[in-house]
Formats: sequence, C-alpha cells, structure tokens
Amino acid sequence: MNWLQQIIEITWMGLTSIPQRLGSALVIVVGIAGVVGVLVALLAMGEGFQAVLVKAGHIDEAIVLRKGASAELNSGLSREDTTLIAQGPGVLKNAEAKPIASAEVVVVANLPKKSTGTDSNVEIRGVGPQVWELRPNVQLIEGRRFELGKRELVAGKGAHSEFAGLTLGNTLRLGQQEWTVVGVFSSGDAHDSELWGDAEVVQGAYNRNGYQSVTLKLTNADSFDALKAALSTDPRLSVDVERTRDYYATQSENLTRLIRILGVAIATIMAIGAVFGALNTMYTAVSTRAREIATLRAIGFSATPVVISLMLEAALLALLGGLIGAAVAWFMFDKYTVSTLGENFSQVVFAFNVSPALVFHGLLWALIIGIIGGLIPAVSAARLPVTIALRR
Repeated sequence: MNWLQQIIEITWMGLTSIPQRLGSALVIVVGIAGVVGVLVALLAMGEGFQAVLVKAGHIDEAIVLRKGASAELNSGLSREDTTLIAQGPGVLKNAEAKPIASAEVVVVANLPKKSTGTDSNVEIRGVGPQVWELRPNVQLIEGRRFELGKRELVAGKGAHSEFAGLTLGNTLRLGQQEWTVVGVFSSGDAHDSELWGDAEVVQGAYNRNGYQSVTLKLTNADSFDALKAALSTDPRLSVDVERTRDYYATQSENLTRLIRILGVAIATIMAIGAVFGALNTMYTAVSTRAREIATLRAIGFSATPVVISLMLEAALLALLGGLIGAAVAWFMFDKYTVSTLGENFSQVVFAFNVSPALVFHGLLWALIIGIIGGLIPAVSAARLPVTIALRR
C-alpha cells in the first residue's frame, strides 16, 4: 500500500472516530470559527469603508485644493482661484462651452441619528450648477433637484437613512436659516452621506467667502498631467491637483489601515488560544487512538502517513470552523450599514463588504491554525515506539 492510500485510510479512521470525541473536536471548530468570524467581520468593515470612498473618484476627474491641504475641510480657495482653475487646459466643456467644473463649499452640521437620537456630524456640500454633468452617476430617487439661489437641499441616500429630519418636504434649521429637503439622491459612493445645496447659498448661510475645492471633468484621463502642470506653475495660484480617484483612496487609507491592524491583532490573540485548543484536542485524539496507531504501524503503515493524516484531520476540523465563522460573518454583517467619521470630520455611511477574497483569507488563517495545532501531536504519535503504544 502506497503512502497516499495509507494517508486516506488513517484519515478516514480518524474522521469516523470523531463522534466518540465530539466535545474535544468542537474545541477546534468553535475556537477557529470565532477567530475567522471576528477577522472577516473587522476586515469587511475596512473594505466597505474603503470601497465607498474609492468609488467616489474617477481617473478622468481632478480635484484641486489649497496647497498642503490634506482634506477639503482644511482647504480654502478664493472666487478668483476657482475661476482660474476652471479655465485650466484639458477641462471638458459642455454644449454651452462652459467648463464642467464645480467649485464646492464643505461645512459640517449636527443632525440627530435615527438609531440613537444623539447629534452627529453630517456634511453639507455646496455645489456648482454643473455638478449634475460632472457627476452623472448621481440619480434622484425621490423629489427633485434643489433650485439655484434657494435654501433647498437634496439628501444622499445614506444620510437620508442614517439621520432624522431628512424626509421629503421637511424643514431644517441649519446655519441659523431654514432649509427645505426637496429630494433624495443615490450616487453609490461617499457622496451618499452628504447633503447638497447651491454653493452660493451655503456660503451665505455659513458666512463663507470662499470655497474648499474645485472638481473638474477632464477631456480624457491623459489630460491630467497638462492640467496639473499648468495649475501648479501658475504664479497666481497655490494649489495641489490630484485625480479624484487618488484623492478619495488617500482619504480612506488611515482608517482602513487602523481597522486592519486591529483586526489582525485581535485575530492573532484569538488564534493563539485556538492553536492551544487544537493542540489539546489532537493530543487527546492521539491518546485515545494510541493503540490503533501502533497497530497500524505494526502491520506496515509508515510514520510519515501517520503524521500527515493527523495534521490533515486537524486541518479539516479547522476548515470546518473557518467555514462556519465566515458564514456567520457573512450572514450577520455583509451589507450591514454603519457610519463613522471621515477625514472631513463628518459621518460617512458605508456597508460592510464580506468579499470572497476576505472569506479565502479567513479560511487560510483557519488552515494555518489547524496545521500548527496538529503538527506537534502528529509528530509525537509517529515517534512513539510501537511496543509502548500497544501496552497503553
């Protein structure tokens, strides 16, 4: 009998004996299910947050901020700046020969959360009249667009679901003025967490005399370099120019990195406990099957197939635990909507994203834990002299 047949025979005998030691086997399954469930859930949070921000950026769009500003909220551009920026080379023009650009004002207001009733920061974005051409992915799902020159707002779908007072036709007091919610829009990205209104009106309400950013539609992706060179070297301007894709990716980096570090750290601590659980379980399995293993060795089974089969048994139990943990994480958290503070100190609404890649990552952790937990008991069983094992 070759090694493969020996491995299959020993592994099968081990698996069929699991009902007799079900309690100890569940230690591996439950322990690793917890590790994988926590790991996948935390990483799904980071991936969901990153995805909703990255979707807001495009390769054929540019965003311009004051030089050195890391986010819109700490940027500042004058009206003259925004006019010069919109006339930069490579900016796409509409049918009326106007640059497809939006000079935008970003302010933060307090609104109560529906879930808790406590006030949280919501971002109000004052946008220019070309914003609908600039962001054609933004679609109204209720009501209508705000009218220029009026104190009217349209709410992103995420903000509408997260915050109280954003029902269609409702009146809000923001910036010491009354605003009416006239529409709800969906963008499928970070803008879903915002309220939009006319930039000029938002400026007046919040005593602003400038803008935070200008977003531009480019004639094509290759136009970016010429635009950046022209604006960066213009002595009248002091600005940084980025593709919106890169800007929003950068905005997600800090929180995503923190979530990943916490997720891996917590999972590592739990994994250490799971490894000891697997060690204990496999030592118990070896102890109860010592005579059986010795008999197999006595009739010609090699030591190596014994080691491999015991490790394989531990790995299979670990994978079962990993599948259970990943399934629980998917069932409980996939598409689960939450909000957290973004770089503009306002709430960003996003959904957990339990992707196939995360599930695979979790199962890989489970497999490694199982192999580590089964290795020492397996080697111990294979090295045990046959005569001693038969007397046990």
